[in-house]
Amino acid sequence: MNNCILASTSTIYGSTYLEYIFAELLELFQNTDEVLFIPYARPSGITYDQYLEIAATAFQKIGKRLVGIHCFENKVEAIQNAKGIFTGGGNSFVLVSELYKQQIIEPLQNAIASGTPYLGTSAGSNIAGPSIKTSNDMPIVYPPSFDTLSIVPFNINPHYLDPDPNSKHKGETRETRIKEFHKFNDIPVIGLREGSWISVKEKKCDLKGIGLTARIFEKDKTPYEIEENSSLDFLK
Repeated sequence: MNNCILASTSTIYGSTYLEYIFAELLELFQNTDEVLFIPYARPSGITYDQYLEIAATAFQKIGKRLVGIHCFENKVEAIQNAKGIFTGGGNSFVLVSELYKQQIIEPLQNAIASGTPYLGTSAGSNIAGPSIKTSNDMPIVYPPSFDTLSIVPFNINPHYLDPDPNSKHKGETRETRIKEFHKFNDIPVIGLREGSWISVKEKKCDLKGIGLTARIFEKDKTPYEIEENSSLDFLK
């Protein structure tokens, strides 16, 4: 019953917050005028209210009202009653730490599995996989577990960047880090470039976006590209 958009980013160059996926959001949240917002990732350390204001302004443009989960005393009940859910980007470790603290990992899984439309961007997409072990974020807090929602059977690396052969930077690339992950883990990883998202409907996963490929990493295999509109169902 999953019905999700898992986007690499909330904002692409030259557009405002979420503007590039407004059409998809209208379809995703077509049966509700109110969406529950989870601001726990706190990009740049902003407050929950500041983050809610940014996201709510965007949702107003598509005729939807956003309400922050932090405004509810009973967070579990807020998720259970939600007709749509959006988890914004920021720091994945901060996000997951708070999800565990509020004891809403399982309620969130159950809500999505029961068909509640879900939007994730960046960290909010990162938690859709089995873990946040392929996050780009600094572990500035220590969550009780790196395990997350397992909406999809693969990990996501949002904001994926290709190595720049002309760069003087000699530090580890994203590809190097993911190869390190696969020395200890078997889970496939999708490098999701800016402007791309994963559409999840029931158990079907497809790569969507604005004319971009995604990079697929599987243990003991050479990384490879897949085209927009390709199915991701083979990544089990």
